[in-house]
Amino acid sequence: MNGSLYKRSNLARIAELQKLVPEGAKSYFKLEHLAFEPKLLSTKEKELIAAAVAHVTGCPYCIDVHAGKLKKQQGSMSELAEAILVASAVHAESVLYHGVNAVLTMSGEQTDSLYSASNMDRFDEFRALAPASFTAYDRFADAVFAEQGAVDARLKGLIAVTAAHVIGCAYSIARYVKHYCELGGTREEIAEALLVAGVVNAGLVLSHGVNALEAFDAAEAEATR
Repeated sequence: MNGSLYKRSNLARIAELQKLVPEGAKSYFKLEHLAFEPKLLSTKEKELIAAAVAHVTGCPYCIDVHAGKLKKQQGSMSELAEAILVASAVHAESVLYHGVNAVLTMSGEQTDSLYSASNMDRFDEFRALAPASFTAYDRFADAVFAEQGAVDARLKGLIAVTAAHVIGCAYSIARYVKHYCELGGTREEIAEALLVAGVVNAGLVLSHGVNALEAFDAAEAEATR
């Protein structure tokens, strides 16, 4: 392998993966097609969600693919930037929320349940340990979720819901689902968005399969020297 571990040309090897597991690949691409069909959410909205999710997972292939598809849907740089910032705010907040769990452990208040809804009742104790930093985060989050901008508040709320699910933070899921409900969002919209996020998350693993092929080729070549 050369120095670049991620190249657009690597994705040409997806066809090799498809040949190795043809039925599985066929099912995945059918699911992908269905997930991105315009229904309650437009294809553009779904690509904006996908691009935000790709930045949570950190997959260079997914970022490139979905930013490119968003552009084809007449998405703007401003919309993409705002969606990425929403995902960033949710990701940062989920780390802060988990700080409560650490505080409980450090204080010796260990119970069998490591993840209780009541833990959030202690969040202010954690905030009090670094008030200036939390104030700075609050200002950042307020700016990110402000109603004015290229992306409306409701779509930002839906992006936050999907980001929370990809991150896997139950605290954030509860917070942002409630927030989206208050914005007038529906269960059906959440389900559509989560299907998109699930496809993108699975796509990360699939697209990284080309790296596995590259690594396997290198290992075979080394073994035959």
